[in-house]
Amino acid sequence: MAKPRTRFVCQHCGSAQSQWMGQCPRCATWNSLVEETVPVPSARNGLGRTAGASPGAAIRLDSVHSAQNDRIRLSDSELNRVFGGGLVAGSAVLLGGEPGIGKSTLMLQLALDMGAQTVLYVCGEESPEQVKMRAERLDGQGLELHLLPETDTSIILGQTELLKPGLLIVDSIQTLFNPHLESAPGTVGQIRESAHELIRHCKSRGIPLILIGHITKEGTLAGPKLLEHMVDVVLQFEGDRNHVYRLLRAQKNRFGSTAEIGIYEMNETGLQSVQDPSQWLVGQREDRLSGAAVGVIAEGARPLLIEAQALVSSAVYGTPQRSSTGFDGRRLNMLLAVLEKRCGFRLGAKDVFLNITGGLRIDDPAADLAVAAAILSSNEDLPIHPRFALIGEVGLGGEVRAVSHLGQRLGELERLGYQKVFLSAQNKSEGLRTKIELVAARRIDQMLDVLFA
Repeated sequence: MAKPRTRFVCQHCGSAQSQWMGQCPRCATWNSLVEETVPVPSARNGLGRTAGASPGAAIRLDSVHSAQNDRIRLSDSELNRVFGGGLVAGSAVLLGGEPGIGKSTLMLQLALDMGAQTVLYVCGEESPEQVKMRAERLDGQGLELHLLPETDTSIILGQTELLKPGLLIVDSIQTLFNPHLESAPGTVGQIRESAHELIRHCKSRGIPLILIGHITKEGTLAGPKLLEHMVDVVLQFEGDRNHVYRLLRAQKNRFGSTAEIGIYEMNETGLQSVQDPSQWLVGQREDRLSGAAVGVIAEGARPLLIEAQALVSSAVYGTPQRSSTGFDGRRLNMLLAVLEKRCGFRLGAKDVFLNITGGLRIDDPAADLAVAAAILSSNEDLPIHPRFALIGEVGLGGEVRAVSHLGQRLGELERLGYQKVFLSAQNKSEGLRTKIELVAARRIDQMLDVLFA
């Protein structure tokens, strides 16, 4: 027999070398190269090949069956929103998140709510007794839910072929191993080969596949970056374990938009969908305190109210501190520079702390105006009326730029009883009908003069 070939694979970036090195030449990580056996290539069927098509044959576009009607409508409205209308048959989904954030709970709830659909739940990290205890806490029936406490991919594929489930859930991909590889579970080669085997098998049979993945200390999904390219959907479950709210965000979605988010509340009976997220994202402020402003962001087709809280104080140490939670720190520095250069506020020698309430991380530039107003409200110790909102992007020249989806944003504010909205003059010229008083300005200094008059 021919001697099996081996290679040394970096556990950090996935690059392969012919010999061991102390430092990976690609990512410069020390002691990350692990010896792995090169798998023997075998004849395999293509992924998702149209029925009746021979290997290597070109297919006419009009003969390909559209998967739009093959979506599985789930009982969870937030999951349907994030997936883009439902789970697509034969799709591969990768779900990541912090330990203890609720990934397994969310997937077990999904499995319990599939009704008469057969579900195969591979519990590589937990025993069936542990999963049963969680299912009893979730008060789910799970009549067609089958548990498989196994990590060998060959056994998992055999059970999948036997049961022919309507959904396959693997918890987690880091625990699986391919018996043909000599490396330990969790290494780059094992994760890559195990995921490829499962995806190939499920796509050829039209079985939706959900893989739960660990994350690194940097907050990224553990394993090779190739894993995220192999799947169709990459979901990130976010939130603070000390708070009850969780956010489900799509970082990649081949079947829908990546701008949608799902919002959940963690309680004793599991994760519950939040039907009105704007109510809890904006705090109920009875007292008019300085340093708080309300803005409206758009996550896909859903407008969300956010509350920006700022604290500006004299710098105790020599170097002023700039700290932001839920908001890009570089954009905060840009807004501070605009306020100092274009509006004349001296903030260079002051500490600035910014927080977006509710644990939400935002990247919509429409929140710039609310953030700037919160900073100046704290700096001048002048409160903003709790029923005033601000919508607009701030440019480097101090101009207030127009934002998209203004009609949906104003509709959400009108529904919650807001009285006045500060926005760009370009947006006001669109002629939208609303009961809210609109105050427009072209420059941020003009708007702040009206707001704090």
